[in-house]
Amino acid sequence: MPVPWFLLSLALGRSPMVLSLEKLMGPQDTARCSPGLSCHLWDGDVLCLPGSIVSAPGPVLVPTRLQTELVLRCHQETDCDLCVRVAIHLAVHGHWEEPKDEDKFGIAADPELEEPRNAFLQAQVVLSFQAYPAARCVLLEVQVRAALAQPGQSVGSVVFDCFEAALGAEVRLWSYTQPRYQKELNLTQQLPDCKGLEVRDSIQSCWALPWLSVSADGDDVHLVLDVSEEQHFGLSLYWNQVQGPTKPWWHSNLTGPQNITLNHTDLFPCLCIQVWPLEPDSVRTSLCPFREDPRAHRNLWRAARLRLLPPRGWQLNAPCSLLAEATLCWQAPGGGPCQSLVPPLSRANVTVNKTLELPLLNAHPNLCVQLWEDDLRALWACPMDKYVHQRWALVWLACLLLASVLFLLFLFKKDHVKGWLRLLKEDLRAGAAPRGRAALLLYTAEDAGFERLVGALASALCQLPLRVAVDLWSRRELSAQGPLAWFHAQRRQTLQDGGVVVLLFSPGAVALCHEWLQDGAAASAPHGPHDAFAASLSCVLPDFLQGRAPGRYVGAYFDGLLHPEAVPALFRSVPVFSLPSQLPDFLGTLQGPAAPRPGRLGERAKQVSRALQPALDQLLQAPGAPGAPGDCTRDGT
Repeated sequence: MPVPWFLLSLALGRSPMVLSLEKLMGPQDTARCSPGLSCHLWDGDVLCLPGSIVSAPGPVLVPTRLQTELVLRCHQETDCDLCVRVAIHLAVHGHWEEPKDEDKFGIAADPELEEPRNAFLQAQVVLSFQAYPAARCVLLEVQVRAALAQPGQSVGSVVFDCFEAALGAEVRLWSYTQPRYQKELNLTQQLPDCKGLEVRDSIQSCWALPWLSVSADGDDVHLVLDVSEEQHFGLSLYWNQVQGPTKPWWHSNLTGPQNITLNHTDLFPCLCIQVWPLEPDSVRTSLCPFREDPRAHRNLWRAARLRLLPPRGWQLNAPCSLLAEATLCWQAPGGGPCQSLVPPLSRANVTVNKTLELPLLNAHPNLCVQLWEDDLRALWACPMDKYVHQRWALVWLACLLLASVLFLLFLFKKDHVKGWLRLLKEDLRAGAAPRGRAALLLYTAEDAGFERLVGALASALCQLPLRVAVDLWSRRELSAQGPLAWFHAQRRQTLQDGGVVVLLFSPGAVALCHEWLQDGAAASAPHGPHDAFAASLSCVLPDFLQGRAPGRYVGAYFDGLLHPEAVPALFRSVPVFSLPSQLPDFLGTLQGPAAPRPGRLGERAKQVSRALQPALDQLLQAPGAPGAPGDCTRDGT
């Protein structure tokens, strides 16, 4: 039996009840009217061209309300598709012309003047339907006898069967007349999926539809599609705007069960997921699971930007529409929060990428436009024109002063300036723009002397420049986070920035690596509260064992402290350098594409060597160090 109209909202809500739907046999579209109306459905679809609003010449029929109902359109008893039945309620808009003077004095009226009241009111009603990614427009011609039409009163309704739509899709309806006498009606609704309707015996796509579930794991979100190994299906991620077209983000054709990971920073309230079997005319299932996710709303506000458009316009740029309040505010020249001036406008979805207006926005340069969400988050944008002029004057003054200083410097330090310009030119030729590559140094804190040597190396590398991270400079973070958490954060950031992890081998580090390679469980705990090297082995060793290390890791050891063959063979899959004897090659590998030409690289290697040598000599001369006076060699001499 048909679904009653008052159950419609239940059927199309977020948590629809299980409903049994009426079945329509055959593929033909039809239209029917309530008593007193006659209607005709034009063959074929029409173009959706609403045009501008025009004034009504007299009484006209206009749509006043839209209602929908879910039905099944069936080709066979078990071969059906979900369909949306639409009812358009009509009323009379406008008034009849007043009678002429001769009618008021009892003079017989001309029969031709009586004819309009015995004629028909006719309307061409366009019904537009959009369900991502398809859209349709149909034309209904409706008539009612003019004598039965009273201004401002309803004359009945016309029912259209029907628009086919995907299970779980969000559909949008518009209705207007041609020509258009008023603003079009619109309606947006979310259709239920196979779980919310008793249709599994009728809709074949529900028999083997890819079922999608969403789960969270820390900062990651997993999209789990539980299908058979042979099932081929499409998956699309898109931003579903309340107003305006949807924005595709990612699409792929997949096979079998899938577990797709999204980072929490990718979530937005309007991010939706659509899946469908890769079969002809398959039904698509849509899901928008992040509408109420707090992380998605935070990401949306972080990504949103307000832009002012002269003279009184402003625009919101964001992936989704924002439910916010717009108001004028006052921004002081010194900065600080923007103070609201007038009561806010009504809370509503702010359309993105559309020019909007606020009165008085151009009345003063300190007046700004501001968006609020519950007085919790705020965005604002200000013209600040007069302060911009003042700042330009200061900029010009600063430029003149700088030019004067450079001219005097050139006169008094002519030779030095020429040398500096030559070095600058060399750096630019060598690609100085991409300099500043990240490098993470990992070492075992064996004693204070070795830590001084590592500190000297890190400080010298920073002068190249390289962006160096080393646990020696992060003891407070290590104490707060723990060595393992600190290493994971530094490694992820370094590799994301295209940097490299440097393993500094020493006798203690080599022993620790052998211990891990022989029995990883025995070395699962770090040797000290600040020993990031020991903590890192649980992540570093799998990278080497699984072949992911080349291009991401570099090895190094210091001359006189370790024999080259002492480095475990597993770590020789990446370049391993002896310092300072192989400093030019080491620095060239660290700097990658940004490395300067060989002559310049040699000069930098000498600078690093001069910084390293005192700390290395002091360590080698310390009692107990390899090669120190009084130590025994391997043969006991």
